[in-house]
Amino acid sequence: MKLKKNNLKTYREKKKITQEELAKKTGVSRQTIISIENGRYVPSLPLALKFGKLFKCKVEELFGV
Repeated sequence: MKLKKNNLKTYREKKKITQEELAKKTGVSRQTIISIENGRYVPSLPLALKFGKLFKCKVEELFGV
């Protein structure tokens, strides 16, 4: 499955945190963050929910199919 909408990088940059910081806060590797931002990896539901909680937004605002 490929995501049509992926705003993770936009939200991360607005919050002024690095890929490394986001990886640590969500318990994944920096490489995972890079892969998600580049559209090569679709995050699991638990991970997507962590992103939503961290950025105080709905998962649908971050990702869409």
